[in-house]
Amino acid sequence: MTDYRQFPKVDVRQMPDPLARAVVNNAIAGKMNVVQEITLTANSATTTLSDDLITEGSFIGLMSMSANAAAALANIYFDATTTGSVTINHANNAQTDRTFRYAVLG
Repeated sequence: MTDYRQFPKVDVRQMPDPLARAVVNNAIAGKMNVVQEITLTANSATTTLSDDLITEGSFIGLMSMSANAAAALANIYFDATTTGSVTINHANNAQTDRTFRYAVLG
C-alpha cells in the first residue's frame, strides 16, 4: 500500500508564533474546525444546510449517524453550493433521526 501522507510538518524553529505552529500542525493532522451535524427535515424533500464555511467551490462530505441516515444516503444529492448555504435533496418521509455529521472543505 502506498503511503500518500508524506507531507512535512512545520519545524518549531521555523515559525516564531507558537499559536501559528499549533494551528498549522493541527491542520496537517486533520484537526480543523470544519465539522458540524445536520438532521434532514422530516416531511420535506429538501433541507437547507447553512454554514459560513460554504462557498461556491466547497465539497461537503456526509457521515451518517443512524441507520435511517445511512439508508437515506442513496437518495441524497446537492444543488449547487452558494456562499453560506446549499440545498440537500432527499426522500420525503416522517423520519426524524436522519442525522449526519458533515465536513466542509474548500
